This record gives sequence, structure tokens and C-alpha cells, in this order.
Amino acid sequence: MSSPTSRRNSCRGSRASFRGSSCSHVSSGAPTEDFTVSLSQPMFAITLRFLLAIDLWLSKRLGVCACEESPWGSIRPLVRLLEFSGHVIPWLIGTLYTLLRGETAAEQEIMLNLALALLLDLLLVRVVKTLVRRRRPAQNRSDILSTFFVERYSFPSGHATRAAMCARFFLAQLVDTASMRVLVVGWAFLVSLSRLLLARHYVTDVGFGLAMGYCQYSLVERLWVTWDCLQDVLLMQLRETLNRACGGLWMAAWKH
Repeated sequence: MSSPTSRRNSCRGSRASFRGSSCSHVSSGAPTEDFTVSLSQPMFAITLRFLLAIDLWLSKRLGVCACEESPWGSIRPLVRLLEFSGHVIPWLIGTLYTLLRGETAAEQEIMLNLALALLLDLLLVRVVKTLVRRRRPAQNRSDILSTFFVERYSFPSGHATRAAMCARFFLAQLVDTASMRVLVVGWAFLVSLSRLLLARHYVTDVGFGLAMGYCQYSLVERLWVTWDCLQDVLLMQLRETLNRACGGLWMAAWKH
């Protein structure tokens, strides 16, 4: 029988020989760049999962107003008021009311383009949400005000896109003082932050929404509708409608 010491020495020798054979196999094998390419996809997946884990962890830590029992549940009504200030319904109602009550053509033109910008924001956010289909955070709690238009998908945050777009719209078209600029930017930041405090969205949803809304205004500027152009389009449509109606009456009279 062999002693325990001899068995340990033989095991160590076999391990050392295995290491030496494996190292020599790697060094004499394929080039190193092929080995790097084979690891590129797993490393990308690992990095993506790591970033998503950070996103989930940070979003969960920021959801301090998700329900009344949350650490900051006492300020939940105030945060919900901020959330409501960024909802599309009051924005559309206020914009259309101002458009109809506008005293000058310049005011009506600005409100018209703001209404079109809000509709464009709804369309683009809907398209991206349908393509991505990311579920909302699990700790999200539905409220009376948030159940009018229940959204199953989370990416991107519609409130964040709307806040960024409206803030840039106001800064470019209506706001001309430093104090008002601070108020507009602060409102957009607080509305976006409310989505995280109420656990409505993830951090990446809000961040991408802010970037998307900021870029949307550039598209609104390119597609800006002037009041004269709108009147020309309406007059053209009215003329075509009258021509069709007169043509139909003439054909009916000719048949009789």
C-alpha cells in the first residue's frame, strides 16, 4: 500500500502535468483574436444583464412612494399631483381651450402646433412601447387617476417624453425670463422623478423618455404648421368638397 504522502505527491504531480498540458494546448492552438471574438457575445450579454440588474435595483430603491406603506408614503398625494400635471388629458384640454380662445393668430398658431406635438408624442411613444413590450415594475400600484388609460408596457415613459418635449417647446416659443425657465425645467424634472418615486417606470424608461422627448421637438420644428398654410389647406379642401358636390348635382340633373 502506498502512503498518504506519496498519494498526495502523485496527485500534485498529475495536476501540474495537466496544467502544463492545458497551457501548452492553448498557446499552440488558434490565434488569440479568434478566442476574443468567441467571447465577445457572452461578454456583451453579461454586461447587458449587469446594467439591467443595476436598473432594477436602482428603480426599486427609488420607488419610495409606491404605496401608502412605503417609506415616503406620506408625500404620495403630492407626488401623484405632479404625475397628473404631466398627463396627456389636461394638456390636450388646456391646449385646445387656449387655441379656441386665442386672441391673435400668433397665439393660435403656437397652440395648434403644441396640440400636434402632443398627438405626435402619443403616436411615437405608442409605437416604441409596442415594439419593446417591457412590463411595468412589479411594485407598481394602480390608482384612480392612473387607471383611465392603463398601460401594460413601460418603455419609454410617456410622462417623461411629454415633459421634455413640452419644456423645450415652452423654452423656445413662450418663455423669455430666467425665472420661468427654471420653473419649466424644474417641472419637467419633477414630473419625470414622480414616475420613479411612484414605481411606475424603471430608470432607463425615464432616461430614454427624456432624451426622446427632447429630440421630438426638433421634429416639431421641422413640421411646423403656419396659420397661413393651414388656411390654404382648409380652403383647398373646402374647394374640392364644393366641386365634388356641384359635380354630383350636375350629373344627377343630367341623368334626369
